[in-house]
Order: sequence, then structure tokens, then C-alpha cells
Amino acid sequence: MAGSQRKRRRLPAEPVEALIESMAHDGRGVARVDGKTVFVHGALPGERVRFRYLARNRRYDTGETLQVLEPAAQRVQPFCRHAARCGGCSLQHLAPEAQVEAKQAILLEQLVCIGKVRPAETFAPLRGPERGYRRKARLGVRDVAAKGRVLVGFRERGRGYIAELESCPVLHPVVGERLAELAALIGQLSLRREIPQIEVAVGDSGAALVFRTLGQPSAEDCERLAGFGRSHGLRIFLQPAGPDHLVPLWPVEGAPELSYALHDHDLEIAFRPTDFTQVNAEINRGMIARALELLDVRPGERVLDLYCGLGNFTLPLARRAGAVLGVEGDAALVERARDNARRNGIDNAEFRAADLAGELGGEPWLREPYSKLLLDPPRSGAQELLRQMSPLAERLVYVSCNPATLARDAGVLVSEHGYRLRGAGVLDMFPHTSHVESIALFERD
Repeated sequence: MAGSQRKRRRLPAEPVEALIESMAHDGRGVARVDGKTVFVHGALPGERVRFRYLARNRRYDTGETLQVLEPAAQRVQPFCRHAARCGGCSLQHLAPEAQVEAKQAILLEQLVCIGKVRPAETFAPLRGPERGYRRKARLGVRDVAAKGRVLVGFRERGRGYIAELESCPVLHPVVGERLAELAALIGQLSLRREIPQIEVAVGDSGAALVFRTLGQPSAEDCERLAGFGRSHGLRIFLQPAGPDHLVPLWPVEGAPELSYALHDHDLEIAFRPTDFTQVNAEINRGMIARALELLDVRPGERVLDLYCGLGNFTLPLARRAGAVLGVEGDAALVERARDNARRNGIDNAEFRAADLAGELGGEPWLREPYSKLLLDPPRSGAQELLRQMSPLAERLVYVSCNPATLARDAGVLVSEHGYRLRGAGVLDMFPHTSHVESIALFERD
């Protein structure tokens, strides 16, 4: 049996030609070869390609494109020379407008197939910059003896190795143009094999690098890292333990906090380098504007903002509403949200910490009346929360980073809570990737 299994899984030695019929949700082309589905990296619908097999499974196979024999009209030349290998982007070979159209189609398909709902209106996609947009990232670090150097970057597509990058054009240039310098810096440290990750955080007027450390750096290591920060205007931190354990190396004290401005609402939101913030500042501003427009908050109304984080939506809502309650599971983020309210002179926003994926029966805010409700849950969605909430607000805006869980929750809101799905559309938060961020409006009669 073991021998026959190995024989079935043996990969063809020669490349195979195939017609790509559609696109999978992760951006791979989908073909049928001898009656079996094959997911092909780097191929687009309508193309005829020559590909090689990467793996064979019982239900499907995977492959990667070697040659495009008949290209699709939407195919473009990737602007990053590392695009074929780096796993940070998966769609640079597809024109940006076609990327957004594909994401919109995925969103609508998931709503119909999973949630059994269809929006009355499809919102126009929200688009922003296509390069240099990424302000948050976790970069892998690896000292590769065979290459005689340290590598810093994203992982290779489909593999655990760190891609050999010199630069990254989707990262904010303050970091994206310095990957080679970062790699050379770490290569000089005694700790070069004990730094697995660098967290990148960029604000409007500054950027920070957080070096995860598994060992004790020497005095020379600390000076080299601090010197890199001084030379490039970057704040440097060590992270020897958990996400809230940050040790500043440069500047040691007196550095202003990282922050981003929401000019339309006269707000400045401060954050720590390891806090969750949206990766794309321009899309974030547009997303807030669209959420407020859809909620149509009026003076005197009470609004509930769930999964509120630092107050990214809560504080703009407070500029319009009579009162806003923000609820978040991370107690440290709740404290920083309160600090952000104080620093912006907002006194009609209240924040509470609660596990929104757990039992909420003892939470008094759960039974209070609200005119409007905003949900911005993690990828897992808000299924458990929706099970416990009744009655809900007359108008609800759901911001999603996973169309499948949005679709599931939309089905619950429509079939169990009496909402209508007024509209939905994508927010292109992560250009050149298959990640689909979206926003949906629900109303009750």
C-alpha cells in the first residue's frame, strides 16, 4: 500500500499544458487536467499555460506556471523583481483594476453561496495607493549559512524559507527600501541567529522596528542597532518576551509616540509599535468615511462599536453621536483607546474590555438600546456575539477582513435578526494580494 501511494503521488517529469478556467480565492488559476482540479500559481482565467506539478493530492493537485502560451488581456508585468518567489504578494501579474473586480466577485459569491443573501446594492470598490502602502508588517529573519548572509523579508510562496529580497515596493519606503541594509546590520550582530522576526510599524511622522530576540544582546549589538535607528530616523525596540514587553534602544526616552491623523475628524490616534492598526492609511481614512456615511449617525444617538481596538472608528463616531461605547477584548488596547479619547478632548466615548468571543451574559451594555451598531471583528467573524445579541440596532455596519465569515454572519443577521442586506463592497486594503476586506450595511424595518 505504501509503495502504491508513493507511485500515485509521483510528479510528472515533463511540463503540462492547460487552459485556466477560473481563479481560486487565493489568486491561483484553476484548471482541469484529466478530469482533476489543478491550482496553478501565476496563471489567470482564460490563459493557456505550461506548468509543472508541485504536489499531487487525492482531491486536487497544485502547480506553478512555467510559460504563458496565451496571455489574458488583464495580465501585466509584475513591478517587483521578487514577485515570482516572494509570498508577500500573489497578484502582481494581474492588472490592479482586475484584482479589485475579482475581489468584488469573490465577496458577492460568498454572500450568495454561504450566507444565502444578496445585497440590494453593490458599493463601488474603495481603492488607494498600490505601492508603498503597507505600514504594518512582520518580516522574517534567517541567518542562512549556505548563502553566507542573513535574509530579511517575507517568506517564499508556499515554503517556509525567507525570500531573498533586496527591497519591497509595497512596504512603506522608509523600511521597504532598506531590507538589504537591515540584513547587513543583523549579519554584524552576535545575536544574528537569535532574531527570528522584525515587526514594522509606521506612523504619519515616524517609524519603528521591533526586533524579536531569543537571546541576550551584547553591548555592541545594542549600539549597532541604536546607531542604525539614529542614522535612518527609526525608533528601535527589542522584544525579549511577549508583545507588550518592549525595550527601547533608540531613543531610550523622550521619543514622541507613533500616531496617525484622521484630519476629517480632527483626531490624532496614538499607538504602540505592536498594537493592531490598519496597514493602509489612505484606505483606512476612506473606510472610516464610508462607515460613518452608511451608519448615518445623528446628534443625540447612542452608538455601539464592537471590536473597537484603539478607537479607530469609535472616536470619529463620537464627533457625530450623542454617546459611543467601544468594546474590545484586549484590555491594553482599551486603555490606549481611553488615552486617545482624552488626548483628543472627547468626553462622550466610553470604553470597556470584554471577551467578544465568549459568554457575555453578565455584560450590562449588551442589553442597552443603541440606534446604530458597528462591527469590525477578526477573521473568525462575530458568530458567537450575534448569537447573544438581541435586540440589535436599527442600522448595522459590518467591516470584514474575511468574506466567508462575513457571509456566514450576514445569513444570521438576515434570517434570525430580521435585517436586510442593503449593500456590500470591497475595500482594497491589501493591493496585489488575495486578501479581501469589505464593508456591508444592514437595516431593520
